Amino acid sequence: MKNFPKSLTQKLQQREQNNALRKLPIFNNLIDFASNDYLGFARSEEIFNQTHHYLLENDIKINGATGSRLISGNHNLYQITEEFIANFHQSETALIFNSGYDANVGFFSSVPQRNDIILYDELCHASIRDGIQMSNAKAYKFQHNDFEQLEKLISKQLETRNPQLETFYIVTESVFSMDGDSPNLEELANLCEKHNCHLVVDEAHALGVFGDFGQGLVQSQGLQNKVFATIMTFGKGLGCHGAAILGSQELKNYLVNFARSFIYTTGLSPHSVATILIAYQHLEAEKEAIQNLKKNIQFFNQEKMQMGLKPLFVYSKSAIQCAIIPGNEKVKSFAHQLQENGFDVKAILSPTVPEGQERLRFCLHSYNSEKEISEVLKLLSTFVF
Repeated sequence: MKNFPKSLTQKLQQREQNNALRKLPIFNNLIDFASNDYLGFARSEEIFNQTHHYLLENDIKINGATGSRLISGNHNLYQITEEFIANFHQSETALIFNSGYDANVGFFSSVPQRNDIILYDELCHASIRDGIQMSNAKAYKFQHNDFEQLEKLISKQLETRNPQLETFYIVTESVFSMDGDSPNLEELANLCEKHNCHLVVDEAHALGVFGDFGQGLVQSQGLQNKVFATIMTFGKGLGCHGAAILGSQELKNYLVNFARSFIYTTGLSPHSVATILIAYQHLEAEKEAIQNLKKNIQFFNQEKMQMGLKPLFVYSKSAIQCAIIPGNEKVKSFAHQLQENGFDVKAILSPTVPEGQERLRFCLHSYNSEKEISEVLKLLSTFVF
């Protein structure tokens, strides 16, 4: 075997010296405050069994897609599921991608054109930023949820650019994955309308969490008709895999023709697509898990206030609650102690987050009990105070 390149070895050694070397975790049976399975759909035997029966009842006994969707992989389940998703989200169309990463890379690398402008929140997910880097458009970030600065950026660009010939895309997330906070989407939508900009919203961590049926933050606020494209990711609240981009028929046609992460990959298996369909049907039919999650979010916020922990946490009404513990070594030590006591809480290290913003990331679920929430926060308070 060839020697590993020295330059790569040095990069790994640097990570190790900074106490930031990533390693694949070993599966554990700790109390779950780490996974994105907000509604427990990933562990739902009912969804598993219903998916299996659906495939058998419809005589779908194929293990793989057999090719890209443009060649042989566009099995009938895709059309059925995309129509269901579009109707659920009150969107003209939905186009399924293999993952949220593929959806964001596919959209941002193909839709904004050379003379277009992308203005994106500085805390947008890596998949959005990677897609933007692959784009020919000019891109500028604005400070997190700072719409005053965003409007100044728009006005500055409008001084030298023609909005009739060049499209402006404003990009944000409805729930930010490392903070758990949300922008004022109504204000942002009005700002985009005022300046004739195209709003793009990633709802990865809002699906299943916000709205009576887990529709997401955009739809729960009645803003779906003011958004150019919405990215829905299924690996979080839906407990399965894949993603969909919601938008107009023209947008769907364009993505099918130009989104390389859609065109040049094997499609999802019928089983994966059927799981997406059944999970969506559960969102529509069963509200108990969604209500339990909302109660746990409210209880967590009450408990952290009563225990005097609120100043540590980023403001959030979502299922993601983050306590800022500066320093990779310190936050890793706190996480290890929580895990030693039976709670699966993960440390988020720099460079994933900026240096000094290292944190414990608590993910809440419909299946967490109030006792578990109280106990994990009490344990945290013993480390802090």
